[in-house]
Amino acid sequence: MKFSELSIAGAYRITPEPLADERGVFNRLYCAEEFTQVGLISEYAQINHSVSHHQGTLRGFHYQLPPKWETKVMCCMGGRVFDQLLDLRRNSPTFGQTCAVTLKAESHEMVYIPEGVAHAYLTLAPDTILLYLMSAPYSPELERGIRWNDPAFEFTWPFEPTIISDKDRSYPDFDAAYHLTSAD
Repeated sequence: MKFSELSIAGAYRITPEPLADERGVFNRLYCAEEFTQVGLISEYAQINHSVSHHQGTLRGFHYQLPPKWETKVMCCMGGRVFDQLLDLRRNSPTFGQTCAVTLKAESHEMVYIPEGVAHAYLTLAPDTILLYLMSAPYSPELERGIRWNDPAFEFTWPFEPTIISDKDRSYPDFDAAYHLTSAD
């Protein structure tokens, strides 16, 4: 696996090194030893699977507050997504900054999203399938979200989303007292 740093501190693009022959392709998508060698979280509490049937579906920005901040590893298993990260760690050199990666099923690339970094994704193809590892279990009382077009941040999307949940559409404008804690 190849680990390439993104512009958000602690975030990485992970590129598998496929083995191909007449039978097809084999990819190793996760290796605890390699993640540890790079200094990344290597233990996960939950694996999620998401299917979005329509191109233009937007999910996010989602994250959890401490002590259940989540590190996520996202892998596109079908279709394509535009995955956008937002650094919400007050002590981070990239606080408030965003970066985006496009994940495609055919490349099996992944994105490592460290705790304290919210993320959202927009599907670029119908029937997009994501598999993601989560370092902490879902805790609804610590869940937070930021609207995909919040004026406090400079989000750039490839096109306007066509499907957004009521919950994701109705997040309030960014307010540090609600979105961040003193532990950030």
